[in-house]
Amino acid sequence: MWMRSAAGVRRLGTAGALAVAAGGTAAGALPVREPWGLWGTHGTTVTTAGAVLAYAGLTLLVLAWWAYGRLLAGDGREAPGARYTVVTLGWWAAPIVLAPPLHSADVYSYIAQGAMVLEGHDVYAHGPSALGPDSLGADAAASVGGNWTDTPAPYGPVFLLLAKAVVWATGGTVVPAVLGMRLIAVAALVLTVWAVRGLAVECGADERRALWLAVLNPLLLLHVVGGVHNDGLMIALMLAGVLLALRGRPSAGSAVVALAVMIKSPAALALLFIGLIVVRRGEGPLVRRLVKGLPGPGLMAVAVVVAASLLGGTGFGWLRTQSVAGAIHTPLSLTSDLGQAAGLAARALTGAELATVKGAVQTFGLAVALAAIAFLAVRTLLPWRGRPPLGPVHGLGLSLLVLVALSPMVQPWYLLWGTAAVAATAAAWDSPVVRVLMVLSVGLVYETAPSGHTPPHGFVLGALACACALVALRRGATSPPSPRPPDRRSPPLPADRRARQGVQAPLDEGAPCRW
Repeated sequence: MWMRSAAGVRRLGTAGALAVAAGGTAAGALPVREPWGLWGTHGTTVTTAGAVLAYAGLTLLVLAWWAYGRLLAGDGREAPGARYTVVTLGWWAAPIVLAPPLHSADVYSYIAQGAMVLEGHDVYAHGPSALGPDSLGADAAASVGGNWTDTPAPYGPVFLLLAKAVVWATGGTVVPAVLGMRLIAVAALVLTVWAVRGLAVECGADERRALWLAVLNPLLLLHVVGGVHNDGLMIALMLAGVLLALRGRPSAGSAVVALAVMIKSPAALALLFIGLIVVRRGEGPLVRRLVKGLPGPGLMAVAVVVAASLLGGTGFGWLRTQSVAGAIHTPLSLTSDLGQAAGLAARALTGAELATVKGAVQTFGLAVALAAIAFLAVRTLLPWRGRPPLGPVHGLGLSLLVLVALSPMVQPWYLLWGTAAVAATAAAWDSPVVRVLMVLSVGLVYETAPSGHTPPHGFVLGALACACALVALRRGATSPPSPRPPDRRSPPLPADRRARQGVQAPLDEGAPCRW
């Protein structure tokens, strides 16, 4: 019975998060050197037991998340509200905040890169191995994964300056430096909550369900809070910028999105859709509105990027390092897997270079992604086969998902790029896209081990979790509802206020944004 109450589900998820954190203390992505002795490595027996505990806790967390979604699908009084959901997020995230890095060692790269900037190294020409043994980030650099030791930073100057500030404040000592980077991740989580709630209200979606899929998601808890990935900060700034644009401040929104671009470059897609928001709100012929409205967000972003790159002192090297990650093969990348198979076949048959064939397939995948994004952009302006235009925010979410699906490098947490935008605008929760996001969120949390490695059993566990989620959906275990009104605590704008703000009635398909 307790699984049918919001309080019971909250406790179950909290217990799972506690187990994830406790298990991660023994089996997480522990540093190679750590002078305080808090996150030291252990023997095989303790490490194995910690991994089992962490996996068990993760399963409890996933079950609690799924059960919470089932409660939201109900119409009774037991369905929790948006405020309850946000508090539940705090309960589930709190145990993970003080844990060592979980399911990824990327945070050590961040710290090492911050130390490189602090010491005057060119992070866009050298990897963390450039740090000497007496450097502030030496311990973090020693803990960087093998693939990234000599890899230049693909991140923009804003993120590197944040990492530099953390290293300066903590002296580069591993534990406080990791916790400092995690503080940034928690701040990004708070900003994401604000942006998702605002977008849901603006677009007439169910605020509670949007928060459930976008931020209560165990994939986000595991990789943004636990793994401290900077994708969380990129997503937060990107969504905040789009929300500002929806509220009639496209210039400010474009400037905020520019900051997101200088965390990770995929956020640049949001500039296109902010431009489309401006175009849709304009008057006159479509061509004139496109000429007047579409370039503005990009020009504003360029100005912010140039100013930040010059003032930050890191230069523009990040523009040439965007492809460095693609050189590393990730099994979740469809185009990389197909390219690898085609390259092996071509080498056996014709003696062709594997890298050449693989690169061609990856390039073709990106071309297809760009074509699909262009189509989605057009769909936000024009009807299609009798259907009204897409909402720009929904189009942004779908575009990011397409980009991830056809990218030459894909990590589990990349799914989060477009999930929040789709969640904040999805009025039809029984749509195929939402169901796919639910299933993948359940499966992808198992792909990496607590240590950050990608073992074969991770794919087995992920496939089993996806299969269970599909069965649960078929049996109506979550029963995603039809479009329903937003949470009572966040009502839509009244008609008179919409009129004063020049907001028009909903026009979009699925989850209409108010203009």
